[in-house]
Amino acid sequence: MRFECQELCKSFDSSHSEISALDRVSFAADDHEFVSIVGPSGCGKTTLLKLIAGLIEPTAGRVQMSNGALRGRPRSAFVFQDHGLFPWMTVLDNVAFGLEMQGVAQGERLERARAFVERVGLGQFADHYPHQLSTGMQQRVGIVRAFVTEPPLLLMDEPFGALDPQTRRVLQGELLRLWGEHRNLVVFVTHDIDEAVRLSDRVLVMTGRPGSICDTIDIPLERPRDLASREPAEVSEIKWRIWKQLEREVRASLAIAR
Repeated sequence: MRFECQELCKSFDSSHSEISALDRVSFAADDHEFVSIVGPSGCGKTTLLKLIAGLIEPTAGRVQMSNGALRGRPRSAFVFQDHGLFPWMTVLDNVAFGLEMQGVAQGERLERARAFVERVGLGQFADHYPHQLSTGMQQRVGIVRAFVTEPPLLLMDEPFGALDPQTRRVLQGELLRLWGEHRNLVVFVTHDIDEAVRLSDRVLVMTGRPGSICDTIDIPLERPRDLASREPAEVSEIKWRIWKQLEREVRASLAIAR
């Protein structure tokens, strides 16, 4: 599948005024591509994901899908920073939930869900509840719940933002492994420049309030990727290029002068 954001604008009404979140955002994403979006807090990254998913409607512009549909969007899955698991369901039932919504028979959906749970090393926790898992384990469940339904479009909003650096790196590797097997179109929002560059085919840099895309950067790394390998100098230069575009707004938000 393919989609295109065409001059997207989004405003929200507040009690005192209208707040503009996005300003004429345009870009396209193609089948099997892994696209990351980086930007400072408040630039509209999450709002953009919600517009792509069809969870909210734009104030102006549109999201055009490859099938021509504007409202009847292709199936997508959303992975949130807080994993979004149902606390009253076991790990297995959480993973199988999307399949249940698709009408998959109980035996088949539990079999498929169990296979995914096993693949991320959580087989012995299949009958546990979310509160019995570590934060990293909960996030693994959230990720495989998204993949098990085989959506053509996977939207991820800071899925590793709450994790410690070691767990984060392990789950980045798990994500790349699963994505390499299924090759969904992924749009991945993160504040972490290193994460965006190491995972993605392309990075979109957003700045401003309202937010807009100020740069699009292709990542010259072959796949499959070894996250433990030393990065080439050109990748370090890309990270520096992204940081210099974000630095002014980050300093402004912290009231730090140059």
